[in-house]
Amino acid sequence: MTADYDVFRLGDVTLQSGATLGNAFLAYRTYGCLNEAGDNCILFPTHYTGTHRSNEQLIGPGRALDPTRYFIVVPNLFGNGLSSSPSNMPPPFGKNGFPRVTVFDNVMCQHRLVVEQLGVRCIALVTGWSLAAIQAYHWAALFPDLVERLLPFCGAARCAPHNFAFLEGVKAALCADSRYRDGAYEEKPEAGLRAFGRVYAGWAYSQAFFRDGLYRRLGYASIAEFLLAWEEEHLAWDANDLLLKLWTWQHADPSANPLYRGDLERAMRSIRAKAIIMPCDQDLYFTLEDNRAEAALLADAELRPFRSRFGHCAGAPGRFAEETAFLEAALRDLLAR
Repeated sequence: MTADYDVFRLGDVTLQSGATLGNAFLAYRTYGCLNEAGDNCILFPTHYTGTHRSNEQLIGPGRALDPTRYFIVVPNLFGNGLSSSPSNMPPPFGKNGFPRVTVFDNVMCQHRLVVEQLGVRCIALVTGWSLAAIQAYHWAALFPDLVERLLPFCGAARCAPHNFAFLEGVKAALCADSRYRDGAYEEKPEAGLRAFGRVYAGWAYSQAFFRDGLYRRLGYASIAEFLLAWEEEHLAWDANDLLLKLWTWQHADPSANPLYRGDLERAMRSIRAKAIIMPCDQDLYFTLEDNRAEAALLADAELRPFRSRFGHCAGAPGRFAEETAFLEAALRDLLAR
């Protein structure tokens, strides 16, 4: 089977931790062509449990993310099974030998791809959902002269304390499986993966989603059937891949690097991009309040929240027609500025 993506070979990468990730690589896909000026690039990183295929739900001729107008680059996150991940690396980096990588590490490697490999001179827009929104914020803070526009949706600049605690819960559910063996498993820790998916499901949507029975709109006759689908979806993932990306998410902070030395306000105020910040008012872990505080630190930002009972999943690429239309309108508005 021919892969539907390209691979950028990074060589040995020294991570923020000081550890080395040997023979690292980024899987990526591009849509459209880079113009002669090198300034029509839209960067659209991948989210947690997502790949470039997930992002394709928002890409197409006539869409806001139109490959006939823009050069759209989708780099896959480390740990998603396509870029370097515990599941696809040989010893000593495979399984639980894979070093921890930060959002900073991801973005610095993505920068090499975008600038060195692809020849981009200016990023017209960086956007993304959830963990991809976190990457978008990092891009705008770390490379303020390169990024012209920023539109993170259902995400935040860093992992808030309550968000961290939520992720500890799903992690504990997976790691409690005796087959997990601290990541050195020979058999898939199925019980742990099922528990992970079941716990996660209660956070991905809002209280109103369950109270009003909106799972029926997704084709599920009951909450039990809905939860079973989440279990089965997570069985398709490698446990170490899930936990690596989870750690990356938990330790996300655009100021946790030598450039800003922990000064979050300085990192946020460094962002020069025109921005529309799009939380969901019923997101249980990337909250409207957190986004409002972050937006207030930006030089040129509009807060434009989803009003949706689908909670965090309101922003899932292409999942809900009304929310997708609202997102695409914001993308068009921002790209016109």
